[in-house]
Amino acid sequence: MKRIRLSCPHPALLRRGGAQSPLVQHTPLISASSSTSPGQQQKQQQQHRRHAGSISQRPDSKHVMFPGALKSAFNHNLCFEQPSSYPALPTYRAVDQNGVAVDPDFSPDLSDAEVVKLYRDMLTVSIMDLIMFDAQRQGRLSFYMVSAGEEAVSVATASALEKEDVVFCQYREQGVFKQRGFTLADFMNQLFANRKDPGKGRNMPVHYGSTELNIHTISSPLATQLPQASGAAYALKMQRMQDPSIPPRVVAAYFGEGAASEGDFHAALNIAATRSCPVIFICRNNGYAISTPTLEQYRGDGIASRGLGYGIETIRVDGNDFWAVREVMKKARELALQDGGKPVLIEAMTYRVSHHSTSDDSFAYRAKVEVEDWKRRDNPIARLRKWMEAKGCWDENKEKEARESIRREVLKAFSEAEREKKPPIRGMFEDVYEELTPDLKQQMKELKSQLERYPDEYDLGDFEGGRDNHNTQPNPAKNTMADEGRIVIAVLCALSITALLAVIAIKYVRVATRAMVQSHQTRDAEAQ
Repeated sequence: MKRIRLSCPHPALLRRGGAQSPLVQHTPLISASSSTSPGQQQKQQQQHRRHAGSISQRPDSKHVMFPGALKSAFNHNLCFEQPSSYPALPTYRAVDQNGVAVDPDFSPDLSDAEVVKLYRDMLTVSIMDLIMFDAQRQGRLSFYMVSAGEEAVSVATASALEKEDVVFCQYREQGVFKQRGFTLADFMNQLFANRKDPGKGRNMPVHYGSTELNIHTISSPLATQLPQASGAAYALKMQRMQDPSIPPRVVAAYFGEGAASEGDFHAALNIAATRSCPVIFICRNNGYAISTPTLEQYRGDGIASRGLGYGIETIRVDGNDFWAVREVMKKARELALQDGGKPVLIEAMTYRVSHHSTSDDSFAYRAKVEVEDWKRRDNPIARLRKWMEAKGCWDENKEKEARESIRREVLKAFSEAEREKKPPIRGMFEDVYEELTPDLKQQMKELKSQLERYPDEYDLGDFEGGRDNHNTQPNPAKNTMADEGRIVIAVLCALSITALLAVIAIKYVRVATRAMVQSHQTRDAEAQ
């Protein structure tokens, strides 16, 4: 048997009162057999953490250890802690605004071709945003949200994830979708809610989702995706505990500093910390929650300090530095998979160059010169471009060609999606139940009556199937599939019965033949 003592706090971390934590001398001991497997040791450690709040006091202890603050030392100074006494968390940066590396340990892990591909992803998002914003102003699109100035956060973080990882986005993560394989046609079909939209036109623009890419569909309410992400991460952890052969996966959850003011944010971080869920929380702190600046959003040290309060490993990073964000995300994924899984919080500092959405005029609450200054001084696309030019893998001609080709591709996808018909009208009643319920059938009848009563008020020519597609009859396509299924089952049953009868017949013939042979042999014996 060997005894393992829990690590003691470093002297530099002691409180200012000078008193030493009782844990240094009176830390409970955990006994572990030398033959204990790593899995059993991990389980014992988890049980110890789980029951840490009920640790009994040692008989010879001169100090009590409160379950709610095991590492707290005693002192005799009546002093309230002041937030201003603690320095702000630093912001990690690998490359400065001029594209020059400032981290001596920074070494790019991508080839020139891979960097160019990711740079084009950022350019595509930027150009698509400009075209879609103008399209909404022309009345060709109902709504749009731009991510200008935040392209590096989404593309860089996504590039450090694995395809099998699960992603929950907010509404400025176009770069995440683009980097993971969402096509321009996918973007446009969703924006126009046409018949090719995977969501069947049931959601408002920019609420993308992709089962194939492991990205959950975006929802409008702020922060609802965060508890879902913690739950998904916990599910992945439980799956691996049941079957260790399953490849390790993490969950990435994106949100803004405004969403961090929602209760769901706190619930998500707390459950992720207490259950050690392998989830990476990525906060885009762009300075504004719609029209609310950060000065009115919080008084503490941003969002990163909250992660520390929940016991989560946390880092703050320059969100306009592509390389810094990517390096941080790579490390975060490693941390999230350590010790059976744990949460990590990343606060990416950036600036929202665009309006909040096409429904917003940000110049009503901030100066235009402020926005223009950020565009000029610290654009994430320009910063990565400077780094690429200094490395010799990019130049002005390539920049011009890339922008022109991307613009053509976006406009082509835009034009094709705009011409597509809308999904069938009856589609709004489907996909909840396998067969329509009486209530849904009644609603369809009411809709049909309304459309027939006011035919001039509704332009149904834009919908697939037109007026013929809002009837209450079962979906012909589904009926055909059901009929085909029944036919297949009937054929299989018939074949099975035929095979069974054939087996019985063969056995009968064998028995009859054997009996006949025995009969002949008996007769021959009697004759002799």
